[in-house]
Parts: sequence; C-alpha cells; structure tokens
Amino acid sequence: MQKTGLWIVIFGILIVAGLGMSVIENQITLEGIAQGNGKVNSAQIVTISVDFDKEKTPVGIFAVQIMEFKENTFSTKILDPSGSEIISEKIDEDTIEQEFKILDSGKYELIIQSSDDKESYVAGAIGPLPDAEKKIIISSISTFCIIIGMIGLGIVATYEIRNKRKSI
Repeated sequence: MQKTGLWIVIFGILIVAGLGMSVIENQITLEGIAQGNGKVNSAQIVTISVDFDKEKTPVGIFAVQIMEFKENTFSTKILDPSGSEIISEKIDEDTIEQEFKILDSGKYELIIQSSDDKESYVAGAIGPLPDAEKKIIISSISTFCIIIGMIGLGIVATYEIRNKRKSI
C-alpha cells in the first residue's frame, strides 16, 4: 500500500508539472504582445501600440475580436512609426488574425474603428510573432507529462482494484 501511495504522488506531480508547463507556454506565447479592449462606434476608436525592434522582430502579428459583429461595419489598420498605414482592412468576421512585416524599429499602432453609431465591444492585440520552436517544445513536454501522469494513475488504480478483489 505504501508503494501505491508513492506512485500516486509521483504521477500526480507529473500531472501538476504538465499543467505548470502549460501556463509557462501561454506566457511565452504572449510575451511582448500588447493587448487592449474597449467600445468603438463612429466617434470612438480603440488604439493599441507596441514598440518593435526590427533587428529582433522581423514579423509582427495582430488580432481583433468583436463581440457584437455586424458585416461592413468594422475596420482595422496598422500604422508604422512614421504614421504611415501599412495595413488597412475591413473586418468581415468576428475574429481576425494577421501577420505583417516590421519595416522600421519604433512604435506600431493597431487601430480598430466602426462606422456604426451603436457602441460595440472589441478586443485587440499586437506584438511579435511568437517563437514557434519554443512553443512546440514546451507544449510537447507539457502534454507528455500530463499523459504519462494520467496513464500512470490509471495503471495504479487498476492494480489496486485487482489486488482488492484477490484479497477478498
């Protein structure tokens, strides 16, 4: 029985370690990404800005989510450090995500607008494209720990149930 308890603790620790790695993965994914939200209408916009270093970050990414989506109402644009528009798009679904090239170092702005007088809640994010290699490694380790922990707990439970039946 003592060995069983030890195995349960070991497999439980593996599961907790896997969940902890999952949290770390999310932090790495969101590292350097500026997020913002607010209400937009024809008189009100949401602006989110972030500083990019062209040498460290050749590609940026932005995402916009609209809670009360209406077609042909919302648009977004990205301004580079000189104030020039590098992307301008009509938003044709409730969530969009797109990459863009970093041409100069400095502050880039994501601007979310609406042509409707009624206020709508929006959320946006802009930042560097996450390092896919780091994300895959940590995600794999996390998944592996959780799966091994769950399988181990299942084996220990099966072993204990069989031992109980034999002893009766």
